[in-house]
Amino acid sequence: MADFKPKAIIFDLLTALLDSWAIWDAAIPEDENSITTGQAWRKHYLEITYGCDAYKPYEDLVRQSAKDVGLSPSAPQTLLERIDEIVPWPEVPEVLAQLKGLGYKLAVVTNCSNELGHRAISNCEKAVREMTDMKDFEFDQTVTAEESGYYKPNPKPYRDTLQKLDVAADEALFVAGSSMDVPGASDVGMRVAWHNHVGLPRWNERVPWREGKTLGEALGDVLN
Repeated sequence: MADFKPKAIIFDLLTALLDSWAIWDAAIPEDENSITTGQAWRKHYLEITYGCDAYKPYEDLVRQSAKDVGLSPSAPQTLLERIDEIVPWPEVPEVLAQLKGLGYKLAVVTNCSNELGHRAISNCEKAVREMTDMKDFEFDQTVTAEESGYYKPNPKPYRDTLQKLDVAADEALFVAGSSMDVPGASDVGMRVAWHNHVGLPRWNERVPWREGKTLGEALGDVLN
């Protein structure tokens, strides 16, 4: 595979960098575990979000997805209350610190509200500072769906992030958390690496530039 050295790397947040799957399982009340799994609920939520286009309150989409799969209102309420418990995948802090040390601009674009998105971003940055030698780590730019006015895969959130970073699409690498981001980021001109940590199936026929079970595997030579 040919070398590619971007100027900037843009990440999906809640799947590519953070293990948000665990909290969806934990949010389901014990007496409702027979109704559905956290993964099934989360997959339905992703379908709703990626089909939404113009921004609607993120919290409403979480509640709608829970209702659609038969869960009571307590499940999404618990999920939203526990957003601060979402932590990065084990290798993520070291990889982010390494990328920053190599001089890459780093950004996040997330299908989330401003409040919850920035809380999750702050938790990720805090983990990097606490678990590595990079004590001043911060992302260079962040964009939420609420800020952009649209949910991915609408092109606007990706383009807003590129504009904030002041880089062209062909100078950036997008790291997807689900295959739904692959066509969205590709269509604005970015190469896409898919960090498929939980082994999700492809939901479309678009093939990423790279795919890996860990963030390091997904990035490949970009880390060198």
